[in-house]
Amino acid sequence: MRILFVHQNFPGQFKHLAPALVARGHQVVALTAQTNAQATPIQTYRYPMPDPAPDPKHTRFGTTYTAMTDRAHRVARAAIQLRDKLGFSPDVIFGHSGWGETLFLREVWPDVRLQVYAEFFYATRGLDVGFDPEFSRKDPAMGFSVTARQAHQALAMVQADAALSPTEWQADTFPACFREKITITHDGIDTDALKPDPSAKVTLPNGQILRAGDEVLTYVARNLEPYRGTHILLRALPDLLAARPSAQVIILGGDGVSYGAPPPQGTWREVFLRELDGRLDLSRVHFLGRLPYAAYQKVLQVSRVHAYLTIPFVLSWSMLEAMAMEACVIASRTGPVEEVIRDGVNGRLVDFFDIDGWVAALSDALANPAAQEPLRKAARKTIIEDYDLSRICLPRLVQFVEQRP
Repeated sequence: MRILFVHQNFPGQFKHLAPALVARGHQVVALTAQTNAQATPIQTYRYPMPDPAPDPKHTRFGTTYTAMTDRAHRVARAAIQLRDKLGFSPDVIFGHSGWGETLFLREVWPDVRLQVYAEFFYATRGLDVGFDPEFSRKDPAMGFSVTARQAHQALAMVQADAALSPTEWQADTFPACFREKITITHDGIDTDALKPDPSAKVTLPNGQILRAGDEVLTYVARNLEPYRGTHILLRALPDLLAARPSAQVIILGGDGVSYGAPPPQGTWREVFLRELDGRLDLSRVHFLGRLPYAAYQKVLQVSRVHAYLTIPFVLSWSMLEAMAMEACVIASRTGPVEEVIRDGVNGRLVDFFDIDGWVAALSDALANPAAQEPLRKAARKTIIEDYDLSRICLPRLVQFVEQRP
């Protein structure tokens, strides 16, 4: 088969799937944004990014749709070049529905099988919007804007022959009329590579060495921001560190914004640290930014307790990867998390906003590592049985792409 992946940040969710399809003898090509500099073994072409961005004064509630169709136009023009100059015509296109990239590809290849990655569908209530009152706009028109942002997502689903979501919870964010198109299969966790390592150690910038078994609390997010509960964790740390005087905290994540609005000034980390105003012992809280994957893995392997927080939004790979490495995961009691973690069975759940609850749960787990051993073992067992890459997820993903109408 000839398979075209379309993803502005390729490989993205297709990191393992695309090479697996090549190994099965298919011709696999990727189309990605010109700004994407990630290395990949897949034959990759790039489309130019639209410039400038649409002016909200002119597009009003159609700003997102205009941006997405601008991107779709660039993708389609690049696809025409693939077709007319290189003679490439795919049997299957598999693209992410979130950035509008697939919207015009039917006009380039009318008879192709079009599959989309259905990661998340915006909603005005019940999901991320309005969940945290502290960071929610009070403007009644916010709902209008969110509804308008659904346009390109809905159109992508209308055009798709089939769709894929990584979790049931994420699939259920899509309207019922689209639900029957969606197959549930996670991207997969490499449990052969991601496993506990009793010899793991991490050297901090100050020269201190932390080893597996030490009293270490870890937290990971792509960027340190409200969507992933950074403010909740940081607000819990002063009392936690007072209760656990030997504990060390490692925080991984950048200072950008992946989701939601940026802070009024500076970074969210700066905003929250100013709020704590010296109450946080920064000699025991280590902000390591973004690390290479191998170093990130070592951090999770030395973790005695791993805190994971998210508002009702896309579930992070990092939580599942921490579970695969037998971390004791204490997570927010929110929809995407509850699909994976059962409180007291393979982890612990705490109300997202309950600062005192977080202090109690984290300090108890740090103080009693032996009591958490069944949770750690059950966490890895969950990932092996339900999310293992090579034995479960990858075969299902390959079957999804190879299916015939």
